[in-house]
Amino acid sequence: MSFNKSAILLLAVGVTLLKVTPASALPLSPGDRLRLFIPADADLPESQRISGLYEVNLDGTLQFPFLDPVPAAGLELPQVEQQLSRILIEKGLFRANGLRVSIKVFQWAPVQVTVSGATFEPGRVLINSQPTNSTSGNLVSIPTPIAGTIPVSGNYPPERYLTAAIRAAGGVKPDADIKNIRLIRNSRTQVVDLSGVLSGESEQDVPLIAGDQVVVPRLEKIQNDLVRPSQLTPLIVPIFVSNSTTPNPTGGINRATELAYGTRFSNAVVSAGCVGGNISTNAKRRVTLMQTDRTTGKTTVIDQPVETLLRNSTDNINNPFLMPRDGIVCYDSKTENTSGIVRFISDILNPFNIIRGLFR
Repeated sequence: MSFNKSAILLLAVGVTLLKVTPASALPLSPGDRLRLFIPADADLPESQRISGLYEVNLDGTLQFPFLDPVPAAGLELPQVEQQLSRILIEKGLFRANGLRVSIKVFQWAPVQVTVSGATFEPGRVLINSQPTNSTSGNLVSIPTPIAGTIPVSGNYPPERYLTAAIRAAGGVKPDADIKNIRLIRNSRTQVVDLSGVLSGESEQDVPLIAGDQVVVPRLEKIQNDLVRPSQLTPLIVPIFVSNSTTPNPTGGINRATELAYGTRFSNAVVSAGCVGGNISTNAKRRVTLMQTDRTTGKTTVIDQPVETLLRNSTDNINNPFLMPRDGIVCYDSKTENTSGIVRFISDILNPFNIIRGLFR
């Protein structure tokens, strides 16, 4: 009983008019690969040229020939170009009137950031991860440009942003304060409002670098408008269902299924086949919902007759939204249980029924 993931994905993409910072304005991070081109060194011997491919070191610096390490992490490309130009002139390697420096991104690196607070899977996450070989698991290397062709610089990094980090941490919970998300970088805190992601208003996504910390504050109450697929919330939730009732059309027992985020308890009970059938024998079945907060370990259990759930549950207490890895258990009615006991005793007293079943 799998939910249509592609339909939900289209829904999530259309939810917002999220503005993405141009790639040229992304701050650099350790691991980013850059192409440096200085036209003035074209006539120099190859061993004396500075133009080439470089990678931002783990300490956030760039190491060029003949120069001390140049800070780069957290800076944008124009800032690094200006800084390098100034250093080259001060060192007497080039004249100011003839120096032009061009730095382009060759490859954006994956970055590790930490996400805490009101998300389903807080912790350290890796965003903008590079493609890997499906058989070996090794990173796919970038092919060397063919001689005589124009080299291509850069690659669009849509997963190196704040919303991508929140999604990688499982998405925000219903009690998240998305108007006051804190981004901490080098002991400086920036407050970001991402409420426009859900309201459809234009928002500016924030690019991240390695070592950033994202804190999603909590509110005192659940916000129903946060419980739906979006760029900040899960698209689907896995639910564990135990159902051995008579009207279950698939006969599945202890199976997991996926439902759209925002599905309520009552809708899941219908989807699991726990309702319907013969009114005289099945109308008084019971259903139980088990929800465990994986942060605190607290488990909440809701148990009620299925008809009560379908007809009278109108709030978040009796008919809550389903969260990832909730469990639903369906129980037969007393009438159906009694019928099962009678059938069992009948089989014991008349073993020929069992024997006939074995040879069918």
